[in-house]
Amino acid sequence: MNLQFFPSRKIAAYMVRLFFLRSLSVLLALVLILMTLDLLGNSGEILAHAGNGEAELWRYVGLRVPQLVARFLPFSVLLGTLITLVTLNQNSEIVTMKAVGISAHQIVAPLVLAGLLIAVANFAFNERIVTRANAALSAWEAVDYGPVPASTDIQSNVRVQHGEDLIFVDQVVGAGEQTRLSGITIYDRTGGTLRRILEAETGARNAGGWQLRGARMFTVESGQLSQMESVQLGASLRPEQFTLAAVDPDEQDFWELRESIGAVAAAGRPTATLEASLWHKLSGPLSTVLMPLLAATAAFGLARSGQLFFRAVVGMALGFAYFVADNFALAMGNFGAYPPFLAAWGPFLLFLLVGEAVLIRTEE
Repeated sequence: MNLQFFPSRKIAAYMVRLFFLRSLSVLLALVLILMTLDLLGNSGEILAHAGNGEAELWRYVGLRVPQLVARFLPFSVLLGTLITLVTLNQNSEIVTMKAVGISAHQIVAPLVLAGLLIAVANFAFNERIVTRANAALSAWEAVDYGPVPASTDIQSNVRVQHGEDLIFVDQVVGAGEQTRLSGITIYDRTGGTLRRILEAETGARNAGGWQLRGARMFTVESGQLSQMESVQLGASLRPEQFTLAAVDPDEQDFWELRESIGAVAAAGRPTATLEASLWHKLSGPLSTVLMPLLAATAAFGLARSGQLFFRAVVGMALGFAYFVADNFALAMGNFGAYPPFLAAWGPFLLFLLVGEAVLIRTEE
């Protein structure tokens, strides 16, 4: 019985080279096609801003391509694995390997190791490049592809729930005691019933809490609208509730998001959605390790039996089923139906067992 985990070094290097080249080719083709279609759809909005030209189009491409690479890399690995294994099967190379005593696990092992290397590179790419591209593109889109304000402490369209009251702020600038608000709308609710609507032009911290200026209040019961120069809000409404209201996991790396989760928890706000996104920053890149296992059905079975195409379709269906389950689990985690760890890792562990079951069945 052969207990080696990998086949010979030459066979492993040969399979890994085929796997890398095909996965990279698929990724380049997907990114090129999708970037072209995306640019055709958004170039009008970019050029609509006065002063924008070819340089801004290339800037958009530079910010959008990292997003496409991160999103479609697992798909490319799946398709690259299928192409590699189907080619090896058609050329009877898989049959030759099995004839000399190489097991199904040994055939797939080099591809799994290559998938792990891709996962590490994908994680580093997401942390160092994709998060920054997401933040830069979001800030640029917020100003309709015009000049982005120099301040990095600006948040737009912030929504905060304080008790039963709902607070909407057009813009939040600064942090801590230096937080400034503009375009404020407060819906005062009691027992689930709307009582008053308070609007104010600006708001700032003071010793007693918040001072809102240029305010007007509409009382629902009486239908009266009153103008006020300033209104004082209590100190129980903390600045962190505004500055942490728009934490976007896609725009922060693993360690920044971890710190943000701690700050959000300290502010007394729920963190389940952010925790699921934090765990998914690890489980997401590791999906490239699963693809060789899920696509392994295309490697085995005689090519002349006429079932090779069917096996390739089954492998592709398993891969796409993983992506569907992964998105579904994250959605359930956002709704609070799944715990954060299960939402991020559940599909990965489930399909890891499915892929291993396929290989064990092949060995039998």
